[in-house]
Amino acid sequence: MTLVRVRPDGGRIVGPRFSNLLENIFESEIPTYFQNEWSKLTTPAVNIKETKDAYELTVSAPGFAKDSFNVKVEDSLLTISAEAKEEKLEEGEKVTRKEFTHQSFKRSFTLPKTVVADKIVAAYENGILTVTLPKLEEAKQKGAIEVKIS
Repeated sequence: MTLVRVRPDGGRIVGPRFSNLLENIFESEIPTYFQNEWSKLTTPAVNIKETKDAYELTVSAPGFAKDSFNVKVEDSLLTISAEAKEEKLEEGEKVTRKEFTHQSFKRSFTLPKTVVADKIVAAYENGILTVTLPKLEEAKQKGAIEVKIS
């Protein structure tokens, strides 16, 4: 029995003994590795915690000003984005090199039906954006109920 691989992009058939090792590596592992590492650098980390009364999202986004954030809910999609530009030019100085900075990100989360969308609040302090998503009253966890056995 011979194993044969068909490549849909080129339509060519490659037998296992003639496949190119580098081709396989570059097709599968390396782009995924760089994509994952790049997204870690450009996308802020988010922690999601559930409490009795709400869900709490904490976004690690240092270097942004409070007014550069945009938090909005459309349908059942929560979108958190921010953009920061720094272009300071001082008068009277001769600038031979200026490195402008520009940062931006956008993260979206599908909200569960148990969230009260019009009561969502956000606060930014010490590089951490905290978004609190309150739960509906009926969705809040109640204490354990003991059932007596007759």
